[in-house]
Amino acid sequence: MNELIESIAARLLPDEAALITGAHTRRYLTGIRCDDGCLLITQKEAIYFTDSRYIEAVKQAAHGLACRMYNRMTDSLNEAFREFHIKQVLLEASETTVAAMTRFRDRLSATPAANDRLDDWLSALRAVKTPEQIKKIKAAQALTEFGFRFILEKIAPGQTERDIALTLEFAIRKKGAEAVAFDFIAVSGENTSLPHGVPGNRRLQKGDFLTLDFGAMLDGWHSDMTRTVAVGGVSDEQRKIYDTVLEAQRACLAVLRPGITGAEGDKASRSVIEDAGYGEYFGHGTGHGVGIQIHEEPRLSPACKEMLQPGNVVTVEPGIYLPGKFGVRIEDMVAVTEDGVENLTAATKELIIL
Repeated sequence: MNELIESIAARLLPDEAALITGAHTRRYLTGIRCDDGCLLITQKEAIYFTDSRYIEAVKQAAHGLACRMYNRMTDSLNEAFREFHIKQVLLEASETTVAAMTRFRDRLSATPAANDRLDDWLSALRAVKTPEQIKKIKAAQALTEFGFRFILEKIAPGQTERDIALTLEFAIRKKGAEAVAFDFIAVSGENTSLPHGVPGNRRLQKGDFLTLDFGAMLDGWHSDMTRTVAVGGVSDEQRKIYDTVLEAQRACLAVLRPGITGAEGDKASRSVIEDAGYGEYFGHGTGHGVGIQIHEEPRLSPACKEMLQPGNVVTVEPGIYLPGKFGVRIEDMVAVTEDGVENLTAATKELIIL
């Protein structure tokens, strides 16, 4: 077992096992990229199960982890339960559908439990990144920033949002990204008031804001970044909103450190926006964790009472969105250190007018 798997095994009772079915969690714990299979963890052993399509590739990537091929997953799991005297199996509640739970109850010899125990262990484990994991996130961010530099040279009036999103995605993937971190947001003009707007056929015009929210996935690890740029020029109101969001973002970055809560981090940026009179136009949280998934713990939000700790990687992304007019969001990704944060995002935040 590696250290990550051992940390789960150490929490189990002798007659318990943990069943990892989520593809991202399996990859996090083992480093194995596989579309189908499961990872069974007991106090004494960890076994990666998959079918004939993937067993050869899994064995090649296993690095000493036991691997077994199944024809029907539940039959092979029952054999392992008998072998290790397992009476209860913990499931990932967030990954277990009602249909899957019904199937497990009908077919498994051990009692399936889809409560929050396993999810809580995994969430806490994933929230604190190791230096090696942060290094991988930095590599994904480097690809993201390459994409930003590339797309700045291509943006011009007349292009559609969709064309910009596709050009940006192709550049990042061609440069070496395993995949994109999520469906890119590239919205312009009045569409920038939609925090998660979908790129469409609207063509860029002079005087538009263009919001780009994008990231790369590399070796299973994600990056996340947002920049809002202007096309041709900006109005006084656009400049004011941009400067307010930038001030709010910098205010949050200035207070982030171990020991403060996610709510305190959120308040630092939200207070700037509220004091400027735009509080009602900032509806989402200030940030979220990033790692093996694009959204992880911890969160920077008014409801988050969890304290930040060294190794957390979070976004800082306040925004102001004026319905039907325009919006601005600026997002960096930072790693919490022993006494503050390391900003993993190097791209300028000063307003770029193309």
